[in-house]
Amino acid sequence: MLALMEAIAAIKAFLDQGGTVLLWIAALTFVMWTLIFERVWYFKGGLKGDVQEALDAWEARPERKSWNAHQVRYALISRVGQKINANMDMIATMVSLCPLLGLLGTVTGMIEVFNVLAMTGGGDAKQMAGGVSKATIPTMAGMVAALSGVFANTYLTRTAERENQLFADHLTMDH
Repeated sequence: MLALMEAIAAIKAFLDQGGTVLLWIAALTFVMWTLIFERVWYFKGGLKGDVQEALDAWEARPERKSWNAHQVRYALISRVGQKINANMDMIATMVSLCPLLGLLGTVTGMIEVFNVLAMTGGGDAKQMAGGVSKATIPTMAGMVAALSGVFANTYLTRTAERENQLFADHLTMDH
């Protein structure tokens, strides 16, 4: 229990050093990783059922060579593709927003430094250091969050492309 209290106190001190922008970065990172885990979970479990359902619908067709069959095939690929690519654009957007929020933290921290300079004439180094801290910590946090999201987004994008292609390849038109 004591270790948990110390960990919470350390997190609170870190958030205080970084300013309110750090809370926004933390919230954005939490939502981003929630969506990433949802996609991984879908690829590991739910995708198989969706693919099998579409394959069963395709195999139930008596003919697969007509223009109508091509359109049905295209519609099945499109529907499964939409399910595969769900939330992918949102994840990519959140990855892009992380460093921008870090930059916002940099700007707000530097504004605080300039405010201290204006009020004290540059004589209070301790207060200026607090502003520099509020400028650098959100930048670092935004970049770390973005880098972790870039790796996950790359993995998810490649997996989605592969699954889309594999599904399209399974819908044969020769029988």
